[in-house]
Amino acid sequence: MGRFPPLLWLLLLGLLLLPTAAGRVLLDVAGGLLITLLALPFILGGLGWIGWKVLQSRVRTCEACGLSTMTTGAQCPACGSMLPTKKSGAATAAASAAAVDDSRPASDVTIDIKAEDVDA
Repeated sequence: MGRFPPLLWLLLLGLLLLPTAAGRVLLDVAGGLLITLLALPFILGGLGWIGWKVLQSRVRTCEACGLSTMTTGAQCPACGSMLPTKKSGAATAAASAAAVDDSRPASDVTIDIKAEDVDA
């Protein structure tokens, strides 16, 4: 690999310093690239934030078992109960306040597990 000849460096420096059309184009291109490189993290961060909000809007939480899922089905894949449908903000707040039902005893909604010794 050879080095750049000094004459080419002088020619490039002359294009940048002299007020010619070619010098202006080179400065404009260099400035555009610099602005793009400086703005790229902000653009990617904004796109990532928008993507995160879209994913959060698609997540549904089962009211019976608490599983968070993105399935499109109507039933929870873990416990089989019906998943809530998406509503607007005011309707969701009113529905969540009305969804709390403490009239059933806890023994009706829990699973009793008994351990047994099995002799083989």
